[in-house]
Amino acid sequence: MFAPLARAIGQLDDPVFRGVMVRGIGWSVACVVALHAGAAWIVHRLLGMHGLLAWGADIVGAIGASLLAFWLFLPVAAAIGTFYFDRIAAAVEQRFYPFLPPPNGAPLLEQVWDGLAVALRVLMLNIAALVPMLLLPGIGLMLGWAIAAYAIGRGLFVAVAMRRMSRLAAESLYRANRGAVWAHGGILALAAYIPVMNLFIPVIGVAAMVHVLDVALTAADGSSGGAAPGLVR
Repeated sequence: MFAPLARAIGQLDDPVFRGVMVRGIGWSVACVVALHAGAAWIVHRLLGMHGLLAWGADIVGAIGASLLAFWLFLPVAAAIGTFYFDRIAAAVEQRFYPFLPPPNGAPLLEQVWDGLAVALRVLMLNIAALVPMLLLPGIGLMLGWAIAAYAIGRGLFVAVAMRRMSRLAAESLYRANRGAVWAHGGILALAAYIPVMNLFIPVIGVAAMVHVLDVALTAADGSSGGAAPGLVR
């Protein structure tokens, strides 16, 4: 169950991983700082208060902006990860699966769009979960986690699978392995709530899903007596 994540974490010493992490962390921090500063500025401008009221409003606004930036970090990280997932997947395959032929899956434009759709899906669902989170904090937090578990699990798995098969085959393989994909998505979503750890989500998430994909492909080959239709290994 935890082998894909363990392997992904164990490869953090890879130069490719380190390069992607440095870029990803830089972009993530820049986006979060910009989001925080923008939200705080909007609150200050909208309220237009002076004196002690302005000071108090700025404090409340800064706290609210921090919480919003924290809540939206995962979709930001997912969006950044889409620009590097092919590089990460290639590094994983080079170390663990050097026998695989070069990837020949869905068109590149379709892969990129599907990756960006992951970030948009996480963003929209997280925004939708903000209302119950504010009204019922405990339930809202669990709802946000469940949403992120589905979105990041399904999104990363299909994005990685589309490097080696059509979108239709990737979706079919996902449905056959929905439980394992959601479980890993849940762990990644939980890690997104942990400061510092959340900075590694784009790299570890993609790397782990490459291993989950290998397990899924192996199971599909064994159950069908050979390569399943559309599964190019």
